Amino acid sequence: MNFRLNRLFCALALVTTSSAAVAQLNDHGSHGTASADQIGSENVSFATSCSSATSDNFNRGVALVHSFWFAEAINAFNAVLAEDANCAIAHWGIALSHWGNPFAGQRNAAQLARGQATVQSALNTGSPDNREKMYISAVAELFSDTQGSTQGARTVAYEHAMAALVAAYPDDMEASIFYALAVNQTASPTDKTYSQQLKAAEILEPLFMQYPNHPGLAHYIIHAYDHPPLAERALNAARRYASLAPDAPHALHMPSHTFTRVGMWQESVDTNLRSAQIARESSTAGEELHALDYQAYAYLQMAQDQQALAVVQRAQALIEQVDITAVGATQAGAFAIAAIPARYALERGDFAAAARLEVIPAESTPHTQAITHFARALGAARTGQPNAAAQEIAKLAELRELARARQDAYWTEQIDIQHQAASAWASFAAGNQDQGIRMMSAAADIEDATDKAAVSPGPMAPARELLGMMLLEAGRPAEALTALEATLAKEPNRFLTLSAAAQAADAAGDSNKARQYFQQLLSVAATADTERPALLQARAQTQ
Repeated sequence: MNFRLNRLFCALALVTTSSAAVAQLNDHGSHGTASADQIGSENVSFATSCSSATSDNFNRGVALVHSFWFAEAINAFNAVLAEDANCAIAHWGIALSHWGNPFAGQRNAAQLARGQATVQSALNTGSPDNREKMYISAVAELFSDTQGSTQGARTVAYEHAMAALVAAYPDDMEASIFYALAVNQTASPTDKTYSQQLKAAEILEPLFMQYPNHPGLAHYIIHAYDHPPLAERALNAARRYASLAPDAPHALHMPSHTFTRVGMWQESVDTNLRSAQIARESSTAGEELHALDYQAYAYLQMAQDQQALAVVQRAQALIEQVDITAVGATQAGAFAIAAIPARYALERGDFAAAARLEVIPAESTPHTQAITHFARALGAARTGQPNAAAQEIAKLAELRELARARQDAYWTEQIDIQHQAASAWASFAAGNQDQGIRMMSAAADIEDATDKAAVSPGPMAPARELLGMMLLEAGRPAEALTALEATLAKEPNRFLTLSAAAQAADAAGDSNKARQYFQQLLSVAATADTERPALLQARAQTQ
C-alpha cells in the first residue's frame, strides 16, 4: 500500500527550517554507495551441501539476514539458485527473509503467501542433507497457516524446531545464533523477569566473546537487552555493531536502540544519521524512515527543534516511496510516517499543532493510525476542544477493535492504553480532575506492565509522565514528582519529564532536587537550537 498525502505536515510548516539543519540531514556521512561486501559476510560461515561456487553468495545472504536487510538477502539467495538450482537451503534463506524482522508484529497476508510458496519450493528442490532439512522444516513452522491468532503458537513451534536443530548439530554456530533470536522472538512483553531475553543472551554472549566480529551476535545481543533494566548490558555490542556491517542501514541504526534506552541522545543521532544516509543511497525508504524516527526522538530530547523539523520534512518527501506489502518490507516505514510529526508536536508541547495533524490512511496497520488520533486527542483536550477530543477518542476505540479483529493482541493493548490516556486527559480538562487522575494512573499501570515495540524509540507520550503532569496541574506536586521519577527510571533523560520533575520538586519545596533536575535538563539540552520556555526557566533557577 502506498501512502500519498501531499499535505501531511501542513500544521507543522509554521517553522522555517535552517539551511544548516537541512544540509546536515541530507549530506551527513560519506560511505559511498552501499556494497554487499561490507555487511560482515567475511565473518559468517554457513555450511551447505550446495555447489562450492555458491558459498560466498550464501554467506552474504546470511549476513544480510543478520542485519535485517531482507530484500538484499533475497537477491543474494536467488544468486545462489542461479548458480545451483538444486540448492534447497537457499529457499530457506528466502523464506526467513519473507518472515522479516522477528519483532515487527503481525505479518500481513502478502508476506505469509510469499513465505508459504518459498517453503514449498524448498521442499520440492534438490536433495538437501538432514541438517538442511531441519532448517527448512523449522522455517516452515512460521508459515504453517495464515491466521493471526496462531502467530504466537507458530513462533513457539519455530523456536522448538530450532532447539531440536541445535541439539542435533551443537557445533553449528549459525544454528545457535538463529535459535537465540527465535527464543527472544517468543518473549512476552509482560514478562518483567525477561526470562526469554536472558536465555537468548546466555547463548549469544559467550559466542560474541569468541567471535566479536560476527554481525548477528552483536545485533541480537542488542535486541536481547532492549529493555530498561537490561539496556546497559548491550553497550559493548551497540558500540561495535555499526563497524561490523557499515553498509547495512539497520546495522547502523540498531545501536540507537541501546543509546535511546540509556538516554545517550547525541550517540543516537550520530548513528541514525549514518543509517539514514546509507538507506538513502540504497533507496531503502522504510529503513531510512525508521532511522529518521529515532533521530527525531533524540533531537527533540536535546531541544534541537530545527534539526527535528528537518527530519519531519525529509520524512514527508519519502511518503510515496513506502509500500508496506513489498518484498522485504516491514511496518517500520508506515509507523515512522505517523510517529515523526506526532512526536514533533507533542514533545514541543505544541498541542494546537497536534490537534491539527492529518491522518495517514493505513488500513492494514491500525496502530499507525492510532498514533495520529492519540496526538490529536491530547491536542484537542489540552486546547479546550472537548468535542474534537471526544471524536478522536471514539476513533481510538474503533481502531482498538480493528486491531482486536485482526487478532493482534499487542497492538490492541497499546491502542487501548492510548484510548485510556486520551480519555483521562479529556476528563481532567473538563474539570473532573480526580477522575482523570484515576484513569491516567490505571493507564500508566497497564503501560508499565508491558513494553514498547522495537519499531519505536518510545511511547508518543508515556502515560506515567502524563500522570505526573496532571498531578502537578492539580496542585499535588509531591505525588507528581513520584510519578515523574518513576518515568525517568524507565525513560532516562527525557526532556519533558526532567522539566516537569524540576517543577514538581520546586513546588514541593525540595529546592535541592529541583536544582538537580534543572541542571540535568540544561545538560541534556546543552546543544539546543531553540529557546524552549523550560530552558529559560532552568537557567533562571540555576543561576
